Amino acid sequence: MQLERQLKIALDESRLLILGAQVLFGFQFNGVFQDQFKELPSASRTVICAGLFLLVLAVALLIAPSMQHRIVERGQDSPRVLAFATLFAGAALLPISIALALDVFGAMERIFSISIAILAGAVFFVLALLCWYMLEWILKRKGHPMSQQDPPKPTPLETQVDQLLTEARVIIPGVQALLGFQLTVTLTRAFQELPGDAKVAHAIALCCIGIAVILLMAPASLHRISFGGQDDPEFLKIASVFVVAAPLPLAFGIDLDSYVAAGRALQSEAAATILASGAVLVLLGMWYAYPLWRRMRS
Repeated sequence: MQLERQLKIALDESRLLILGAQVLFGFQFNGVFQDQFKELPSASRTVICAGLFLLVLAVALLIAPSMQHRIVERGQDSPRVLAFATLFAGAALLPISIALALDVFGAMERIFSISIAILAGAVFFVLALLCWYMLEWILKRKGHPMSQQDPPKPTPLETQVDQLLTEARVIIPGVQALLGFQLTVTLTRAFQELPGDAKVAHAIALCCIGIAVILLMAPASLHRISFGGQDDPEFLKIASVFVVAAPLPLAFGIDLDSYVAAGRALQSEAAATILASGAVLVLLGMWYAYPLWRRMRS
């Protein structure tokens, strides 16, 4: 299979994963503001907060290959980016599986006893590991390393455009869903009870996510309106700027809302600040710092 097709498939697979991760993140964030959340024991609130930050890690891992492709390789296909996408997609499934199990535990605890909730969460976690790791390990086929194949040829323009638009589609569905969750939160009673600084943080986060949506939708409109749907090097250059720029406000939006959610869940501004600081370091480190470092080295 050609390198460019392998990379395109890897990006499409990331689309399947990241939408679920971001929607689950939005659900957990929204759940913090439900009326019944106050009645949860502190341990359950901590579990929900842990799931929230596990999903932040998953989102960071799933978007990182696209940033590597754009920043380090300048849109050219390479075995390194393909290996990077494969490794990070596999790694992202672990925090998603843990977060899913924690969410199932939290939901079942509200319906049944805590023992049944623990059992249900454990069953979902084991099932996820079996379907996402064990089965793949059993059926894994050995392939020839990319390094033993012919050196990759320059990626054709039409392939670069296709992959660029795919990378935008990797991010935007989950971002749009997250924006919807952010908007609905402002209509809850719990949001009105937040301190003023938390409300301002959420407002800034909402604007950041809105900017990310605008930036990610720009390449499609640019391609259709300005270039009539034709592949063009100028379009590739301009659209790449939009796709590279969009995760920056996304990172700050996720970080600020993580701070708001953690502050309400843990009832500790210090803990929320520490967790949010860790989240933004992970996001910006994976999406910008490491790719820019690799680009300077190359």
